[in-house]
Amino acid sequence: MTVCVMSEDRPPAYPSKASLARELDCAESTVDELVRKGILPTPLRLSGGVVRWCWQDCVTALGSLKKPGASDDPYLTAVQEQQGGKARKEGQR
Repeated sequence: MTVCVMSEDRPPAYPSKASLARELDCAESTVDELVRKGILPTPLRLSGGVVRWCWQDCVTALGSLKKPGASDDPYLTAVQEQQGGKARKEGQR
């Protein structure tokens, strides 16, 4: 397995799932979950099974979840949004 070392200045423009998970400080399975829930965009499928995400699309998707007074951390904002949804569903029972 090749490990991509990211620039300290910015993440790669089109990260793999492993690179995206590392940038978001989460597991690859969490990336899958966030895509499944529509929080992150679906990846681009390039030739021969190469799968990449557009970093700017991920930033935009996570930024759109931010509510006034929410954290500046896009990952934390997405997690908080999901937890809020679970609490609302539980309250409806």
